Amino acid sequence: MPNITVELLSGRTPDQRREFVAALTEAAVDILKARRESVRVVFWEIEKSDVANGGIMESDK
Repeated sequence: MPNITVELLSGRTPDQRREFVAALTEAAVDILKARRESVRVVFWEIEKSDVANGGIMESDK
């Protein structure tokens, strides 16, 4: 059973998440030969104030 954890900055719409989950699931079925009903996706939302890239806080961009 593939368990896929996705970390992303908050602000994605439910429709974006649905589309992303569908694509991830399809890839797991095609590549890993997983059963569709066994593919589990969990989202962890991260606030911009919790992330820095290249020494710059995302919230400062």
